[in-house]
Amino acid sequence: MEERDSFKSRLGFILVSAGCAIGIGNVWKFPYITGEYGGAVFVLFYLLFLLILGIPVVTMELAVGRASHKSAMMGFKTLEPKGSKWHWHGWICLLGSFVLMIYYTVVSGWMVDYFWKFLNGSFNGMGPEKVAATFDAMVADPYELIFFMGLNVLVGFAVCAGGVAKSLEKVTKVMMLGLLGLIVILAVNSLLLPGSAKGVEFYLLPDWNRAVEAGIGNVAAAAMNQAFFTLSVGQGSMEIFASYMSRNNTLGGEAVRITALDTFVALMAGLIIFPACSAFGVEPSEGPSLIFVTLPNVFINMSFGQFWGSLFFVFMTFASFSTVTAVFESLIGNCMDDFGWSRKKTVLILLPFVFLGSIPCALGFNVWSDVQIAGKGILDMEDFLVSGLILPLGSIIFALFCVSKYGWGFDKYLEEVNTGTGMKMPRWIRPYFCYVLPLLILFVLVKGLM
Repeated sequence: MEERDSFKSRLGFILVSAGCAIGIGNVWKFPYITGEYGGAVFVLFYLLFLLILGIPVVTMELAVGRASHKSAMMGFKTLEPKGSKWHWHGWICLLGSFVLMIYYTVVSGWMVDYFWKFLNGSFNGMGPEKVAATFDAMVADPYELIFFMGLNVLVGFAVCAGGVAKSLEKVTKVMMLGLLGLIVILAVNSLLLPGSAKGVEFYLLPDWNRAVEAGIGNVAAAAMNQAFFTLSVGQGSMEIFASYMSRNNTLGGEAVRITALDTFVALMAGLIIFPACSAFGVEPSEGPSLIFVTLPNVFINMSFGQFWGSLFFVFMTFASFSTVTAVFESLIGNCMDDFGWSRKKTVLILLPFVFLGSIPCALGFNVWSDVQIAGKGILDMEDFLVSGLILPLGSIIFALFCVSKYGWGFDKYLEEVNTGTGMKMPRWIRPYFCYVLPLLILFVLVKGLM
């Protein structure tokens, strides 16, 4: 069996872990859900739930990974009391990462496709109807979708094949630092557009009347959902990166840094989108079409629109591809631990599996568009399995494992979290972690099922 890989630097660990969390959920879903639920009040609830729900669960995944130096199944096996079955959750983690990738690579392919379209001038001179028709034409063409999905799968596994420190860490550093630079440039450009002030007001000034219209309960529930799913916890992806990290720093501090980076990207995505929508008279509550139909129209009408459009979709590509490489690494790490395969063998087995597994999602928009599973299309069903079931269920298992005397236990968990220099987690938080946190996650699970 190969020697266990590790990160070269703390920055590498934080950027790869944040890259796993930062993705389409931040830069596509967060802005349109914020628009649908009335703006700034939603953002306030979102930040609150990140603090009381997101960060605690991140520390739990990190603690299991670092204490065991193993991926999900073997990590639970190493730390669980003899004869218990917590490690069975490792199979769910493996399944969750696989299902996530067989639709995420398709949507990530859309980002690359749109970057290419802006770069080669396809959108130049188009009217609003033609822009909408461009998206419809893209998803209607199975060959186009499979080509760009395949490109994501091939490049993603090529990056992971080189190992954590030698390849994944280096590539992710460049992507993430590029992403953070691009997001600031794009936000400044949006804020300088004439008429952008109304969008900033909508986004950053709480309007309780608008929140009451949407229903305060609905706004809070949507914010809890978004805060929970944005961090990708529950399926062991964070755990695999923690298994490669050093014990120099406390895990509370690292969880805060990962969450802060993830949140910064989501908030800045709003600062790109809402001022631009306001400057060009576009409704911010357009929903999922915001990125692919609304924003191209905004860029077309801007000075140097082709340049800004290309830049925006490079940013979107970096955001989605950082998740692709991170979850591929989670899949690879799990298979290496569970089956004793080498990295090379694992990549050669997983690459065709993920590519072939992603084809139904690509065909679900065209050739198989009439296929419905429990009233959902293929992509929606795959997304529901991961977001609605595996992530919340997995998070409850991680939470109970870390606080229950039948699992690893709160004392051992707390000792691991507080090992190293940095922010220490207080012992008085125990009742909240034992009783309130699992109930909050259960609420997310039940709401998703309903």
